Amino acid sequence: MHGTALATATTLSDSLADSDLAARAAAGDDAAFERIMRRHNRLLFRTARSILRSDAEAEDALQEAYLCAWRALGSFRSEARLSTWLVRIVINESLGRLRRRGAQVLAFDATIDLGDVSMEDVMEGNPDERPDRTAMRTELRALMEACIDALPEAFRTVFMLRAVEEMSVEEVAAALSLPEATVRTRFFRARGLLREGLARDIDHAMADAFSFDGARCDRIVAGVMARLASRDGAAGP
Repeated sequence: MHGTALATATTLSDSLADSDLAARAAAGDDAAFERIMRRHNRLLFRTARSILRSDAEAEDALQEAYLCAWRALGSFRSEARLSTWLVRIVINESLGRLRRRGAQVLAFDATIDLGDVSMEDVMEGNPDERPDRTAMRTELRALMEACIDALPEAFRTVFMLRAVEEMSVEEVAAALSLPEATVRTRFFRARGLLREGLARDIDHAMADAFSFDGARCDRIVAGVMARLASRDGAAGP
């Protein structure tokens, strides 16, 4: 490394293309390499996390992958996407970690028969990795209750009796003095509204999954830069 201060990464234009940053970093520009890391940190962390299923190990793998990328930057060709090139390095590092600890590694292009696999089987098959099931059910129940409460009143009671209490259409119709066809229609519409509401909430939650906050980003960048600096001016890529 050439001793460029970490903070100088902020002086680089955000509009600089990945290829320009890669060329600068390959020439020994520390600030350009930091900008590359900050630009792609979330994507690469989530890639490592999807393989290793551990936040801490994903962070370690990502730092090692960045060191590999730094050493190999001279071989990067600008006609390729830098993000794709980096993802491949992270995947190789993560899979290598699995292999070194003797875990079975399945090729991504392998044919998988999921006909008899349920989410319950998968969760139970990894007791040390699965989330706290009680807490998860509590959160799901709260989400479902909130969505039910948000249903229009005309649909809400029908849904409660029909779906939650599992009353028959005939019983609900009798209890509410409604035609059976109306009960069926309102129940169908209520389920549709619930699906829309739950899908929206799930989409929002999906975007926040395996969150990558500023502290984690700073920690990874600082760790990589410190390790590069500790080489005391060793030859660049």
